[in-house]
Amino acid sequence: MAQPAWQDPEPLALDTAPVPEYGTGSLADLLPTLVAGQGVPGFEPRIAELAPADRNCVFLIDGLGWEQIKAHPDEAPYLHALLATSRGGTGRPITAGFPATTATSLASVGTGLAPGEHGLPGYTARNPDSGALMNQLRWKPWTDPHAWQPYPTVFQLADRAGVHTAQVSSPDFEHTPLTKVALSGGTFRGRLSGEERMDLAAEQLAAGDRSLVYTYYSDVDGKGHRFGVDSDAWRGQLMYVDRLAQRLAEQLPPRAALYVTADHGMIDIPFDEQSRIDFDEDWELRAGVALLGGEGRARHVYAVPGAAPDVLTCWREVLGEQFWVAGRDEAIAAGWFGPRIDERVYGRIGDVVAAARDDVVITASQREPHESLMVGNHGSMTPVEQLVPLLEVRS
Repeated sequence: MAQPAWQDPEPLALDTAPVPEYGTGSLADLLPTLVAGQGVPGFEPRIAELAPADRNCVFLIDGLGWEQIKAHPDEAPYLHALLATSRGGTGRPITAGFPATTATSLASVGTGLAPGEHGLPGYTARNPDSGALMNQLRWKPWTDPHAWQPYPTVFQLADRAGVHTAQVSSPDFEHTPLTKVALSGGTFRGRLSGEERMDLAAEQLAAGDRSLVYTYYSDVDGKGHRFGVDSDAWRGQLMYVDRLAQRLAEQLPPRAALYVTADHGMIDIPFDEQSRIDFDEDWELRAGVALLGGEGRARHVYAVPGAAPDVLTCWREVLGEQFWVAGRDEAIAAGWFGPRIDERVYGRIGDVVAAARDDVVITASQREPHESLMVGNHGSMTPVEQLVPLLEVRS
């Protein structure tokens, strides 16, 4: 039945949000499944479609979602040809987790935990102890990494169990707090060029009877943010990383499996007032808000004391046709951050959480001048952001 023109539109129902496949098919389930197949104690396979291998390599391409590979067969012929191998030959993607953003996803990969447990629930989040907004990618302001994320990584547990474990990435990342809490364990090998990383990853994979190797490439994401996924610069990076994946695959030692995945996809947002809602210029959205966290398509909204119900009502009225807008407890109950929420993580989640469904972002031109100028964006639960590949090559 059509809604009368004079009646206010209904906000998006929270049960229509496509919640990530925590426990069966998310990034947090990948490493536990791989090391379970290698006999590491305390782990069980969660992604049922994956067959065990003695030597496992994960190549994570920052920002290269499932939909981007599908849409670019000419620029990524090798990766595109592997789509049918994804998720154990089912030809299906896995999900990143919410929010679909680098700090959250890398923590999910490395710890094998959903965001509600590892405690990096977004690009920025409030530290309940200090009340300050913390950037979890750049780790500012400084916070004790192991107090913020106290769990051991899967790499550390595999290394203790005798699996040869290595991370091969840019030297810039070796000593970052995010690496320490999410990706440490075994040996870190820094290499500058993509080709050097692929070659060294293959060497490290062959270095043990049981091996777990992680390697990473970031520039696809960087070009997407700056120029968009519809740009020549982004396509150039896609062509380059396609060759890197093939280079690594062709060097696999015996009894090895290579998994090519990503931390999130990306969507270009037009530069117009309908598509970019500026929080700093919108008095309604600002009313009662103490801190604005997260990022443009996945916002954590922290209310001044006592104002949370009014902020939730206002955000639903203003944004509810384009965003799934939930109170903290509603988002938790819906499973957005995983099946469990640690007590230390509860206050890091916004009093209000807003996840974009439509092609729109909430910018903050004064608070976040750099982020507000990004062409490519991500963070929410839409397929273009949430679905990531799990392409497989076996020797």
